[in-house]
Amino acid sequence: MRRREFITTLAGGVAGLGLPAAAQNAQFYPTRNVRFIVAFAPSGIGDIIGRVVGQALGDRWGQSVIVENRGGGGGNIGAVLASRAEPDGYTVLVTTSAFTVNLSLYDKPGYSLSDFKVAGVPATSPNIIVAVPDLPYNTLPQVLEASKHENMSFGTAGIGTTPHLTGEQIFRLIGHTDVRHVPFTGAGPAVAATMGGHVPLAVVALPAALEQVKSGLVKGIAIATEQRLPELPNVPTVRESGVGDVTGATMVAFLMPARTPQAIVEKFNADLNAVVKSGVLNTAFANAGALPLQLNLAQAQDYVEEEIAKWGAVVRAAGIKAE
Repeated sequence: MRRREFITTLAGGVAGLGLPAAAQNAQFYPTRNVRFIVAFAPSGIGDIIGRVVGQALGDRWGQSVIVENRGGGGGNIGAVLASRAEPDGYTVLVTTSAFTVNLSLYDKPGYSLSDFKVAGVPATSPNIIVAVPDLPYNTLPQVLEASKHENMSFGTAGIGTTPHLTGEQIFRLIGHTDVRHVPFTGAGPAVAATMGGHVPLAVVALPAALEQVKSGLVKGIAIATEQRLPELPNVPTVRESGVGDVTGATMVAFLMPARTPQAIVEKFNADLNAVVKSGVLNTAFANAGALPLQLNLAQAQDYVEEEIAKWGAVVRAAGIKAE
């Protein structure tokens, strides 16, 4: 065999061995500790879900999952850090819908979706509109009508959060009212301000208001889900209220650097869906006000892309920019 033919044959053989080797390595993934970079401070929905999922996966793998909170920049700092990590499957970004919103909210978020592979979306937490208990309006149409001749405002966890965008979509884009947005340092303070009568309304992710609605400390006006929740059977959906086909939630997503071998991403996704399906996370998810999802890689990718398009349209229509 001539030298050139030998080299060509050898190269083809090595290339042919590459994919089976990657798949074989993925069979045993992980063989050491995995780092979860949570793009937010402790106690938020991303941190809570990241930690309980990390514990469940660690138990399944027989390896430790190390959670590292890298908050700041509305989630951008953690996303940029994770995008630059070694693409070997041992660094995973845990983020929320902020990842999708920031791509249109910020002129230069520092990352793009192409920097990552979506490895899974195991949970989503719906947004809810609540009111001070003595507000003389009980339905969303009543609130919108009152806001045309009264000074009304709604509190949220901050600019660009999905509750903020859900509120803008309902009050400004659909209701054509001038309900003022009041950003707080978190969902908890926004609900507390509503309980105290400092703002008449709040739009927050469900975990921040679930127990307060149940106990009557705030009044549930509407929830941005497709169907009513069993936990809050008396709170109608926005759609039921006749105020457009609005759904809004905060997702929790797991992403890996773009050059991570596909076989490893597939193994991670399969293990993630397995622990969600097993039910070991049911109580933790319920306590966090999160709804479980089992999405394969194609479905998870589609979900994130749809979130980018959906919230980007609201950001542009409402003229919102990060401050």
